[in-house]
Amino acid sequence: MAHTAYQNTQRITENPRDTEYRLFGQVTGALLDVSKNGARGGPLVEALDWNRKLWRTLAVDCMDERNRLPEQVRAQIVSLSLWVTRYSKQVSREGASIDPLIEVNRTIMEGLRGAA
Repeated sequence: MAHTAYQNTQRITENPRDTEYRLFGQVTGALLDVSKNGARGGPLVEALDWNRKLWRTLAVDCMDERNRLPEQVRAQIVSLSLWVTRYSKQVSREGASIDPLIEVNRTIMEGLRGAA
């Protein structure tokens, strides 16, 4: 119960940039776990899917005209989202390294942390 209360307080007091950073951290942690454990099958697919959903959500948000990010940044995020989708298929179907996905997420996290 105390844990739930803490999470609710965190959501209320956390600014959007911190929320994005925390979410990227969780998703990237799942990708790192899969990489470290050499996981395949279900765990790999779940981590890749979670990452794709995060990027898809960002892309949809960037396509909204009410988004206040500069147009060029929005376009770059949409482009990265498309790359994440394509590359994730290569990871799951062809055994490509998951490391580039982790690096992209870490780069975004650095940007989120640096701009805060």
